[in-house]
Amino acid sequence: MPRFSIILPCHNAARTLGDTLHSLRAQTCGDWEALVIDDGSTDGTFQLITRAARDDARIRPMTHLGKGPSAARNAAALAARGDILAFCDADDLWRREKLTCLTRVFDDAEVDASYARIAFFDGVRTRSLSGPVDGDLTLPMLMGENPVCTLSNLAVRREVFAATGGFDDTLVQNEDLDWLIRAVGEGHRIAGVNRVLVDYRTSVSGLSSDLDALREGRRAALRSAARYGFDPRPAEEAIYLRYLARRALRIGAPPAEALRLALSGCAQSPRGWFSDVRRGAMTLAGALAAPVLPRRLRQSLFAC
Repeated sequence: MPRFSIILPCHNAARTLGDTLHSLRAQTCGDWEALVIDDGSTDGTFQLITRAARDDARIRPMTHLGKGPSAARNAAALAARGDILAFCDADDLWRREKLTCLTRVFDDAEVDASYARIAFFDGVRTRSLSGPVDGDLTLPMLMGENPVCTLSNLAVRREVFAATGGFDDTLVQNEDLDWLIRAVGEGHRIAGVNRVLVDYRTSVSGLSSDLDALREGRRAALRSAARYGFDPRPAEEAIYLRYLARRALRIGAPPAEALRLALSGCAQSPRGWFSDVRRGAMTLAGALAAPVLPRRLRQSLFAC
């Protein structure tokens, strides 16, 4: 049996999936299988998957028609044969050493799951990096700007994922945050790795651009946190509102929306808003200037 089962849901991902699969095949650790799940694509994604499977027997095509990425991931987890589930999205890339690094991390029997740093890239070049990873994941860390950021950055022991009940498939945003809160709240150790292992593709049209879905997913995550006796502090709420304001600027939401989020975040906790001085200042300035900033400039400035 393989050490790793890579779980990769796809929906109309033909433009980026080839590069993603190439990054998997380039791994310095070859002890993996990849369950690539087509979720009702109409653009040739499934044909790309089947061709890739013919070229590499480690790739296992699956279909899961139109039920959403969380349900697709849960179904693949049930079919997985590896000891460790490593999630990947169809538009992200893994660094060559990712699985080799995770092999060493999971040699520690006390580690239940793991995440690392990520690079934000626009499909051509890296724009910025996530901050340094400092120790194991905690609930306070998750209440602000989720440091895991993308499911392409999460690996977890298969039995731990099963014990937590998997992802909430009623959510289309922040289902990763909801799961992380439940996992940490139930005492599972999610270890941080202070290395960049994932290239996260920024996009103005992806699911992460849906502000309403983000808010609903956040509410579900907060309900999960409350079950473990944890309520977010004003500083953590301010950090999350800063994140939403940046998203609003990035996707070209009405300028009033970005400004409302920014002012609300500053009012919640100036200290939280400016916990990253550069990010806080740029986001506030961008929200104030949004009515006169050209759309493309806003998207470029706040792409990550």
